[in-house]
Amino acid sequence: MTQLTADIVDRRKAYDDRRKSEKVITRSAIQTAREKLTSTTGLDRAFEYETLRLFAEAKSSACIILGLYTLLVAASLAVWLPPVMAVIWCTTATSSLVLGAIVGRRFLNADGSETSINKWQRWFVILETIQSLIWSTIILLTIMAPNSFLSIFVIVALLVYASAASMLASSIRKAIHAAIIPVMCAILMLPVLSTEMTNAVLALLALGSCVFHLILAQRAHDMTLQTMGFRAEKDALFGALEEANAKHDEARRRAEEANLAKSRFLATMSHELRTPLNAILGFSEVMKSELFGPHSVPQYKDYASDVHSSGEHLLNIINEILDLSRIEAGRYELQEEAVDFRAAVDDSRHMLDMRARSKSITLHTALEQGLPRLWADERAVRQITINLLANAIKFTPQGGEVMIKVGWTAAGGQYLSIKDTGPGIPEEELSTVLETFGRGSMAIKTAEQGTGLGLPIVKGLVDLHGGQFVLRSKLREGTEVIVVFPPERVMQAIAPVADQAAA
Repeated sequence: MTQLTADIVDRRKAYDDRRKSEKVITRSAIQTAREKLTSTTGLDRAFEYETLRLFAEAKSSACIILGLYTLLVAASLAVWLPPVMAVIWCTTATSSLVLGAIVGRRFLNADGSETSINKWQRWFVILETIQSLIWSTIILLTIMAPNSFLSIFVIVALLVYASAASMLASSIRKAIHAAIIPVMCAILMLPVLSTEMTNAVLALLALGSCVFHLILAQRAHDMTLQTMGFRAEKDALFGALEEANAKHDEARRRAEEANLAKSRFLATMSHELRTPLNAILGFSEVMKSELFGPHSVPQYKDYASDVHSSGEHLLNIINEILDLSRIEAGRYELQEEAVDFRAAVDDSRHMLDMRARSKSITLHTALEQGLPRLWADERAVRQITINLLANAIKFTPQGGEVMIKVGWTAAGGQYLSIKDTGPGIPEEELSTVLETFGRGSMAIKTAEQGTGLGLPIVKGLVDLHGGQFVLRSKLREGTEVIVVFPPERVMQAIAPVADQAAA
């Protein structure tokens, strides 16, 4: 039976999320395909509704301008035709314009989700055809008053109407044809009704102009669809971006909650572990020191010493985990003061001198004299030095050497360099040893076991001081770690203020 682990749960959750996302995409694709199959134009419902809305808005807004143009044409026709005929034609054309505006307003005020696209499109095409037929009837008026000037005026009036109507109807392809084709048919009737060659030439030029307006309106229709497609893609990108931001915020919230839970757990466990550990350390110290008399069995003293050393090791691990958690959570507060960097490094070397002698390791020091103090956290500086020096001693074989240097940097800061003659770290593992609980393969084989928290803690403390952490290593040649404190951390000596009273 497979044991359920956190990785399996995470993989199953990711798989379920992916399946849900695929289902949503598939459902959306099926709905889009269904709308295209039921559509008369092959477009999505949203695109069809948008084209109808553009058409209705254009016809409603242009109603007044077309009405004024209709009055102007009717007044001009009254020069050659009986006024009654001009008034009848003007009333009919104006009524069709008003009817189109009313139908457009009703469409705009209707609920878009419940609107029948095909029905409204049919009504718009029918109204556009009626308007175009009414305007085309002015060709028949030329029969009542044959005149070359009237024929020219009628052709010009029809071309102006055709250009305006085709642009207004460019959002619906069928409406474009409904606006242009009746006008073209009326222009073709002009040479039939009139035997003048001039009218035939004018009709030919007018037909070419109508074809041009037809092509131009279709191009405008294609550009409208392309613009709507780009806008839909933009909206989809914005939607995806908002969804990604929402997922990011949710992931950040979960990470913050997990970090808070981790901090609470570490705080609780540190208290729960330190209390019995202090008791164990105290009792084992008393037992190994034989304060109440010698043991009846000599091996008990060795056991008590082992218990004491194991307790100290466990306490150090707990302290390292707590320090690293505070650094990662940004809750490590520096207690900054003037620190003698050289003295702090030298004191740390004295603390580990006994450990180095036990392995016959020679510690070489090159501490530059006259260094000004650093504005830093002295506890953190000592911890940096102890961790690096302890690692160097731990990974250096018997009879090896460790070089400790403290001095100036070229930029005016101060540096600490600790170089050992240990096994070194492979180049591909340099990033691994800087990770939490990360340890190199060569170190595991040649050195005592550790937690892998020393270097991450050092790097975190150096970053808090605004410094630089450099790790250099060559396999079978040794490792060098350099810690650089920036120049702004160096406290330069200030000349004493002269006593004016004494002067």
